[in-house]
Amino acid sequence: MSIRYLSTRGQAPALDFEGALLAGLARDGGLYVPESLPSFTPSDLAAMRNLSYPELATTIIAPFVEGSIDRQTLSRLATESYRDFRHQAVAPLLQLDQDQWLLELFHGPTLAFKDFALQLLGRLLSHVLARRGERVVIMGATSGDTGSAAIEGCRHCDNVDIFILYPEGRVSDVQRRQMTTVQAHNVNNLAIKGNFDDCQALVKASFVADQFLPDGRSLVAVNSINWARIMAQIVYYFYAAFAVGGPERAVNFSVPTGNFGDIYAGYLAHRMGLPINNLVIATNRNDVLHRMLTTGTYERQAIEASLSPSMDISVSSNFERLLFDLYDRDADQVAQLMRDFAKGHITLSDEALSKAQALFSSARIDDEETCEEIRFIWERTGQLIDPHTAIGTRAARLCADKADGPMVTLSTAHPAKFPAAVAKAETGQVPVLPGHLADLFEKEEHFQVLDNDLEAIHAFMAAQCRV
Repeated sequence: MSIRYLSTRGQAPALDFEGALLAGLARDGGLYVPESLPSFTPSDLAAMRNLSYPELATTIIAPFVEGSIDRQTLSRLATESYRDFRHQAVAPLLQLDQDQWLLELFHGPTLAFKDFALQLLGRLLSHVLARRGERVVIMGATSGDTGSAAIEGCRHCDNVDIFILYPEGRVSDVQRRQMTTVQAHNVNNLAIKGNFDDCQALVKASFVADQFLPDGRSLVAVNSINWARIMAQIVYYFYAAFAVGGPERAVNFSVPTGNFGDIYAGYLAHRMGLPINNLVIATNRNDVLHRMLTTGTYERQAIEASLSPSMDISVSSNFERLLFDLYDRDADQVAQLMRDFAKGHITLSDEALSKAQALFSSARIDDEETCEEIRFIWERTGQLIDPHTAIGTRAARLCADKADGPMVTLSTAHPAKFPAAVAKAETGQVPVLPGHLADLFEKEEHFQVLDNDLEAIHAFMAAQCRV
């Protein structure tokens, strides 16, 4: 039976996978989650252990798309999505120390973990839209990596116009240029005068009122508010666990996270049967998630620019999906919590907080500690890591007392995406961009600077949509 997708706030219709893919954000402002999850037994998991990455992706994802995409088509799309990753293993593991591992998620075309989801998402959209004979508008907010990965995944989609919003001056030069130097007729980069939360709010507001688009076209989300993004990221948790002895050994993961999407995928892997003892929420100085887990209060604060800009976020959108489970899938209660949060903050019930603390732990790593960690890992292992990964490895050690078994840190980006941060760590090393990006700083940039003004942005998008 096909899985249906429900809104976390309960006032939008249930959808099949195709509907959830194209809807992105639910009409009631909630996020779509599967009504039920596929479950894998230990023998199921053992049978998956020797699959290639595309084969494993097909096996894990197939139940989520049943009724919308047949398995043969899914297998083809998965193979195409990961065919051009620069490492044959797609997501290789590197041992740092006894029971300390790095899962390298930066071998895709834009050197960040977002490629795992967005290479597949672009192909899923192309397949579905071609069959339906429809055109859509992709709108996304990025704190650095989502934008370039979305553009790379969707720039060849002829039935898509892409608009990526990013905070002006708050992404690295490499991240910005990976977006703004792409020469494609359907790509539009918007530098917004504000921070990432402003960009994210503009995208969410646009999904509630998309009548500004021409010809009745609909908006599609590429941020992790789109369920397909989360679905694709579940796969590498299984892949990593098998590589370090699973399913016989339980595993732990440390995840640098701001918007909670990446670590939420790990939570789902756990619920689907993968033996996971502990999920470490690794945050930078913008520590909304660390404060939530340690105090029970979920409260936004002013964003501070950091050396790890992809995590400079104070509203973690995907946390709402976890709340839905923490409150026993009571959509009315979640809707009320989110209304209260919009006014300032919420405090989790003792029961909800206890449920979260049973699986999750957390740590806050500031810029000074991030530099120390980049230097420590280099001196200890000869491995150069980016600032986000450094937050993950530092948090992994800080939370080691809760881990039983191997700890895998998600290495979310290539260090060459953040050369200034690596330089601050004083390792004496200069990370070099891979060959396919060697001329990145020689290319002409194309972007539009706009105010944080919803009407102005809608007017610009309507004017730029291709006929």
